[in-house]
Amino acid sequence: MILSVVIPVYNEEENVAPLARAVDKVLAGLSGPSEILFIDDGSTDRTAASLAELIPEMPRLRVVRLRGNFGQTAALAAGFDLAQGEVVVTLDGDLQNDPEDIPHLLAKLDEGYDVVSGWRRERQDPFWSRRLPSRLANALISRITGVRLHDYGCMLKAYRRPIVKDLALYGEMHRFLPALARWVGASIAEVSVTHHPRRHGRSKYGLGRILKVLLDLFTVKFLMSYWTRPIQIFGLFGLVSGGAGIVLSLILGIQRLFFDVPLGNRPILLLAVLLVVVGIQFITMGLLAEMLVRTYHESQGKPIYAIREVLGRALDKEHPSA
Repeated sequence: MILSVVIPVYNEEENVAPLARAVDKVLAGLSGPSEILFIDDGSTDRTAASLAELIPEMPRLRVVRLRGNFGQTAALAAGFDLAQGEVVVTLDGDLQNDPEDIPHLLAKLDEGYDVVSGWRRERQDPFWSRRLPSRLANALISRITGVRLHDYGCMLKAYRRPIVKDLALYGEMHRFLPALARWVGASIAEVSVTHHPRRHGRSKYGLGRILKVLLDLFTVKFLMSYWTRPIQIFGLFGLVSGGAGIVLSLILGIQRLFFDVPLGNRPILLLAVLLVVVGIQFITMGLLAEMLVRTYHESQGKPIYAIREVLGRALDKEHPSA
């Protein structure tokens, strides 16, 4: 397979048939073999049935039905695992992404990038409930991760297969795929794409996702910056906390010994003790995290690096000096 298009869907019975035909038409105009992979994330309507009816007329169509509603991240992970293409394109199943933009993403990918992300420059969604929270989230994610994109939430993206193979997705991490891709050494570009208003069904997103995004952002930042050296973040907090506690304790001790200042009813004494204890706990957590990281990498043979390419001829083992 040259190209795989992965589309996670949940209760989109009115959208999947026209979307599948639109994607199939675009792929028919591209050179090389391709496939369309719909991941039905436990839909309770006729989404799966509508897709099954299209299989006889679309040889490149495959439908994967999950046993339950596991969420968009899990659906994408299933699509990445089952996709056979050297390039994987993802898009939403609500007809708001335009399949006609797929060739634009592939053209940008051919310039040497590993990931190309869509940017819904003229987004067709309500301002207060969708666009404004999205702008704030994009700015925050770009600031914290260092991967500056205008539109993290756009599902229309293209990936080279080695990148998605190296990504382990959990929770709600699909929102941070470009940042996670940068974590494994990917080069990332962004192109403007068309965005259509939703015509059928209801959006599965709401303001309630803001808290989830913030919590997952902590995980992404930790993975990108301290995954192989957790002691540096936990130890830093531990040293700051413990050091502040020790300094306070010394000041209180000097006041008690040389200035006869009573300490029995002073809350600052409890604060000093608490800071020392918390500092010890943070350092202990860092050491435990270091052991977990080493166990993870060494037991599974996981490297702590990612190779882009190797240039030059291989070494002749029988005649190494040849």
